[in-house]
Amino acid sequence: MKNEDSFSIIIGFFIFSLMCVLFFVNVELLSFFNLKISSWQNFDIKSAFENFSFVSFISTYILLLLCFLVSAVFLGYKFKDFFYSFSILFLLFFIVLLLSKHNLIKNMQLESPLLALLLGIIITNFFKIPSFLKNCLSTELYIKTGIVVMGANFTLNLLLQASGIAILQACIVTTVTFFSIYFFATRMFNLEKPFGATLAGGGSICGVSAAIVIGNACKAKKEQISASISIVVFFALIMVFALPFLCKALNLDAGIAGAFIGTSEFADAAGLAAASSLSDERAVAAFTVVKVVGRDMFIGIWALLVTFLSVAVWEKTGEKTSAKLIFQRFPKFILGFFTLCILSTLFLHFLADDLKISFEKEFLSTMKDFRTHIFTLSFLCIGLSTNFKELLKLSYKPFLAFFLGVLINLPLGFVLSNYIFAEFWKNFLIK
Repeated sequence: MKNEDSFSIIIGFFIFSLMCVLFFVNVELLSFFNLKISSWQNFDIKSAFENFSFVSFISTYILLLLCFLVSAVFLGYKFKDFFYSFSILFLLFFIVLLLSKHNLIKNMQLESPLLALLLGIIITNFFKIPSFLKNCLSTELYIKTGIVVMGANFTLNLLLQASGIAILQACIVTTVTFFSIYFFATRMFNLEKPFGATLAGGGSICGVSAAIVIGNACKAKKEQISASISIVVFFALIMVFALPFLCKALNLDAGIAGAFIGTSEFADAAGLAAASSLSDERAVAAFTVVKVVGRDMFIGIWALLVTFLSVAVWEKTGEKTSAKLIFQRFPKFILGFFTLCILSTLFLHFLADDLKISFEKEFLSTMKDFRTHIFTLSFLCIGLSTNFKELLKLSYKPFLAFFLGVLINLPLGFVLSNYIFAEFWKNFLIK
């Protein structure tokens, strides 16, 4: 099937396989994709290129260009337009990478995906972007590919090591928030059920990625998915500044603060930036366990549930509900994510100890870099697609439905982190 799901899996597996070959032939070959920018301050931009390799820059550009260009042509994009579009995006990506290493930006704890989002929003709201670039913002392809590639760093060991309490907290928050937003959207504001589910997914699971996954699973209209993404981005930007302020004002323990941010932020990049701004590794680790392991990992389960509801309950097409029909609607790229997760786990299990250390240090680090690169490209696309003038034209109903869900999510996350599971988070990672 010629869709983003299929090609995101193909690209993810190709990058994983290529890096595996390079790793086993000669681990030093991975350095060809080690795109490094050094820290710099004031206007001393020359110091940023002290460890810069032009070969790595070109290698990374060519690999990603070939992967996405071939996929884009099969998906119906014009070769020339997509070539120029991706080249401009990659240039903007490099500018983001460069800016993210400036001391001022680092002190603000703005991670490259979030910085890319802000840069994209500034460009599209203050400048007129070329039509060929606007028409080739393949946001879904980038995000789905990023999620597949993320599987390589998401070993089963990480899930097994995560505390049952952390996952339980994430499940409580995800479930309550999802059905709250869905209830407000469909019952109070009479929005279509697929639209309500898309909003609920974006607000309860993993932000933009969930809005796309859930929206596709329940066949929400394209404009409904776009509206949900815009609303998620809007609230994520507010939370990235509001949550650290609340944590500091309430003098929360770092573990509690990280868990609170993990249950209350909508986007991984924004949440990581918020947790990092607390300058404590315990906060970052707690955020990761709750948000990435506890919430993001269940995107497949929620997609399956929503797919079933869409086929069996919401749509009255007369088509008989079957496992085959549900599988046809299920977002296939989630399977790519879990497959890479399993492959990485097997490598770590069967490799000799010396190779295992090298695999974790070199191979997984390279895959993490590719994940960040692809997510940065996707957040650039999201930013370039987020026009606040268009956002203001949206009906107040989805905004209010999402906002009411936030009013439930925020105190619930605080109570769970600071009271019910407080003892666990206070002792989290304390030796």
